Amino acid sequence: MKGWMYILRCSDGSYYTGSTRDLEGRLYEHQNGLGAVFTKKRLPIKLVYCEEFERIDDAFYREKQVQGWSRAKKDALIQGQYDLLPKLAKTRN
Repeated sequence: MKGWMYILRCSDGSYYTGSTRDLEGRLYEHQNGLGAVFTKKRLPIKLVYCEEFERIDDAFYREKQVQGWSRAKKDALIQGQYDLLPKLAKTRN
């Protein structure tokens, strides 16, 4: 079953990253306060990025990957600046 990884911009400018099998239905839930507690407190929300996957578990894996990214790296992804993604990867010493 197909899946989606998506990024929402909330009213306070924060990002919410999620995954779902039904993107339209999930967006409806978020916009109507039926989604995550995080977005419920930050309405309205706007879809700013999404990726489609053949399998929901791939979308979930991608969600977890992107959730760990910095704000700058998420901004680059949303803006399609894919060449910046490696440069924005966090390094830990």
